[in-house]
Amino acid sequence: MAAEKEFGQVVSSSELAAACRSVIPELTQRLLAAIFTDNPEWTDYSAVTHADLLDGCRRFLTRVLDLLGGGTECTDQDDVAATIGKQRAEQGVPLEAMLRTFRLGGRIVWEALLDRAGEVPPAEFRETGTAMWAVIDRMSSALVTSYRSTEMDRVRRDERRRHSLIEDVLAGQARDSLFAARAARELNLPIHGDYLVVVARGDSHPLHTGSETALNSLGVRSAWHERADSTVGLVALDGHATEPVLQQLRPKVRGRAAVSPAVAGMAAISTAHSLAVLALDTLPEDAAGVFISLDEHYPEALLLRSPDLTELLIARTLGPVLELPAKEREILLRTLAVWLAESCSAANAAPRLHCHRNTVINRLQRIATLLGRPLEGQRAYLEFSLALTALELGATARDKDHTR
Repeated sequence: MAAEKEFGQVVSSSELAAACRSVIPELTQRLLAAIFTDNPEWTDYSAVTHADLLDGCRRFLTRVLDLLGGGTECTDQDDVAATIGKQRAEQGVPLEAMLRTFRLGGRIVWEALLDRAGEVPPAEFRETGTAMWAVIDRMSSALVTSYRSTEMDRVRRDERRRHSLIEDVLAGQARDSLFAARAARELNLPIHGDYLVVVARGDSHPLHTGSETALNSLGVRSAWHERADSTVGLVALDGHATEPVLQQLRPKVRGRAAVSPAVAGMAAISTAHSLAVLALDTLPEDAAGVFISLDEHYPEALLLRSPDLTELLIARTLGPVLELPAKEREILLRTLAVWLAESCSAANAAPRLHCHRNTVINRLQRIATLLGRPLEGQRAYLEFSLALTALELGATARDKDHTR
């Protein structure tokens, strides 16, 4: 490839590129002007200072001419383009704006080459054009790779910071007003107002995707966090009623999930989280597609909160029955539970137990004899109900221990 020198001699394309290098300051100004005049609505360099943008344009144009001149090999891992891509990604400049800038730069370099090409035959000069746009393509590829890698790193950092904030909120640090203000700002959640906390377990993904989007459709803000053993959601009611929020979340549950009562403000989220976990522990390990509220499980939660008292309650209330052989024990406990569930009516309990009413009465008398106390009375009903519930919770806990 050749161009005419002033004295009629031919020059190579590398010499042509070298000639253009002498006007890089001018080309840089032309590129900078083109960025903001050619379809400016596509441009977003608001986070970049004028001096920084000017320097980036200069480095890009210099690199194009260096590569075109053959001094170094052009690859898809070009250092200059990669450095620019990393820097602009960190500044938040859209990738489309950067690619457009590279294309504009290529056009400006091409025009500069044309101005200095003299009377080079078009067929020969076409090779220079092909080489130049190959350089732009490879530098653009390096830019995209670096930009996306940096963007992914930034997303991961943001996600780690977000998760760290949520962990700190769950640990109670939101009781500090300064921390609460920062967490609210970064998580896009209010400091004040009622909150629900949702905890889900039971599957590698105990909730279907889209919980945050589903709540957004109601105008409800939320933040979701994957922990090693559970998925946790912080739901800001923002004046909304609880039930519509729960209706949006129930179809999302694939494992087992529980929700706390509403608590006042971000400072109380740690308490709400503990209550949601407590409610979740009342469910069996193999429950699937179940979503409960602590409001529905207060007796079970109270029993779980006081394991020592619960053991004493079971022993004092049902001890002699529990010492019977397994088959008789299960029949009597089942009879007592159904009788209590049927408002202490032997006639109503009999069909559920598949036996005669008199059989139910005889079994109840056997229980009363073993316990040495009557089964009737408000306090007796309460104690027996709690003891039977505690036995069920104990079986659930044993199942959990066995699976572990």
